[in-house]
Amino acid sequence: MRLEQLQAFLAVAETGNFQQAAQKCGVSQSTISRQVQSLEATVGILLFHRQGNAKLTLGGDRLLPHAKKICQIWSTAEQELLDLQAGKQTELCVAGIPSACAYQLPPILQKFSKVYPNVQLRVTTLGSDRALKVLKDGLIDIAIVMNNPFLTASSEMVVEHLYEEKIQLLLPANHPLSKQESLTWKDLNNVPQAVFKDGYGLQRLVQDQFNRQGLRLHAALELNSLEAFRGIVKQGSLIALLPETFLVELNHDPDLVVRSLNDPCLTREIVLVTTSDRIQIPPIQYFCKLAGQMIQQEISVIYKSAL
Repeated sequence: MRLEQLQAFLAVAETGNFQQAAQKCGVSQSTISRQVQSLEATVGILLFHRQGNAKLTLGGDRLLPHAKKICQIWSTAEQELLDLQAGKQTELCVAGIPSACAYQLPPILQKFSKVYPNVQLRVTTLGSDRALKVLKDGLIDIAIVMNNPFLTASSEMVVEHLYEEKIQLLLPANHPLSKQESLTWKDLNNVPQAVFKDGYGLQRLVQDQFNRQGLRLHAALELNSLEAFRGIVKQGSLIALLPETFLVELNHDPDLVVRSLNDPCLTREIVLVTTSDRIQIPPIQYFCKLAGQMIQQEISVIYKSAL
């Protein structure tokens, strides 16, 4: 059973005449007759009496409401796909790491809403690995995360580099390590730290670095908010390894100290990720382009102001 067969059946049922049905569908009468005959062969029963006007048989009468429903469902689906291609998307879902959601996304969301006021934005703060998983599962449209090549290497993923930043150490001003201008990874061995929860890319990056150095990461407290890190470290007993873009604004806080770690210098790459099918949709395509431009501009301004 094919859609065009049902459409031909409905046209004949509505007009009561094969010739008028053909005119309504914009095809020849022989085409309409052939479609109806094929449908009758498929269902194994005559659908029309063919003496005089085409009148529905008992079987045709039973099929009629189902044929209408099927064709209506298809018409609705077809219109939704056309709307999607035309940019008439009802919502756009974005997941981002804490720094992106707190500092980088708000101005992007505001500008996007002026261009697409009818698209409802949904923003969720997630760890990088979790965000990439829900993107792959189709639950979100865009992820702004720390790059994980193991999760972004798929051919369906579209990855745009945004920026790269250092991972630096945030300490309370009265911490013993704050007195040292130069710190190494060995200085952090077994020192109580506040860390991101499991599933956050930064937590994995830091843990891997400690493992490579043969050192112990003493995770005394797990958090998932940058502001929470600021408050906890201010209490005076814990330190934290955090992204440079967040720490820039803390350089002038008298209760906190920021130190760089060398040998090696740990960095993370921030990327915007979507999928090859989503990037074809106008609102998603526009959001990706807008986010790429605005985030890179903002990062450039942050680093210049820090000099």
